[in-house]
Amino acid sequence: MALRGAAGRGRWLARALAAQGPARALLLPPPPPPADRAPPLPRLLPPVRFASAGGPGPEAEGPQRRVVVVRITSPVAWLRTRFYYLLIRLYFDREFSIEEFTRGAKQAFSVVSKLLSQRKLDLLDELVSAEVLRVLKEKISLLPDNHRDALAADIDAIMYTTEGDVRIYFDDDGRKFVSILMRFWYLNGANLPDEVPGETKVFQIVFGDESTKEKRHLLTANYEFQREFTEGAKPEWTITRIEHPRLLE
Repeated sequence: MALRGAAGRGRWLARALAAQGPARALLLPPPPPPADRAPPLPRLLPPVRFASAGGPGPEAEGPQRRVVVVRITSPVAWLRTRFYYLLIRLYFDREFSIEEFTRGAKQAFSVVSKLLSQRKLDLLDELVSAEVLRVLKEKISLLPDNHRDALAADIDAIMYTTEGDVRIYFDDDGRKFVSILMRFWYLNGANLPDEVPGETKVFQIVFGDESTKEKRHLLTANYEFQREFTEGAKPEWTITRIEHPRLLE
């Protein structure tokens, strides 16, 4: 089920997604107090990451399995999104880069999904639109614990990220907006049934030998980011749609 809402304010999200110049990929907010504020943002990663079951060193010896997400993109859809990115650079933001945007979107997805899983919705006021947040508060309280645990995505567990629909539009008052839908595939170790409707695959990640296994689910999520480009509007991106298929409905 799609959760949608109007554009709102997102000061931190604006810094992650719309920062100027080459340093934007490293831009992090100041460290917050530990008790009542959102956790510090994790380091940024490249748009595509392939993860293996083990790392270097003696503990990594033995059988290992690599998780690879393969997705075939329509050439027409690919050309369409590239055309929209060109329009954004020509008419809205000359510094726009989908690579930089993707890095910031991954970071935002990881932080927001963890806060949703922890039911810390009060910390999402500046990241998520008011209408979406209002619906989320109703939905989260009804979720079983295992579904709520499955919402959380560590940034190292995001296997693949791609953009979906890109829209440029005007409202009745003549305000200009850009929205970009991002799709994420991530591994999660929540205690879910072996076959969760809507998920891509259940992977058996092997550590050491076949007698020691950690089962993880490869799940999907869709987050839409929106920014107003009307003259005088603040350069702030806000999440206006959140989907965790078969988990958050």
